Amino acid sequence: MSVLYLLVPLALVLAGGAVAAFWLAVRQGQFDDLETPAMRVLFDDAPAPPEATRPTPSGAHHGDAARRAAQDLLGGGAQEEIP
Repeated sequence: MSVLYLLVPLALVLAGGAVAAFWLAVRQGQFDDLETPAMRVLFDDAPAPPEATRPTPSGAHHGDAARRAAQDLLGGGAQEEIP
């Protein structure tokens, strides 16, 4: 029973803090426009800038550069190749 003397005031302080945080958010305009952020997801982003282009050897595939990078990370091309 004596624990209630601690828990009830603690609950009231926490509830008061939540009400104060909500009140501050409303005063700062956090809830003024609820639709635009949800629609912003549907719009396309600005087009990405073109990547720095490196000349690739003729006949090279896009995966070749990634494969070479993986081989370098795994210890170089002198060892076992990744298919």
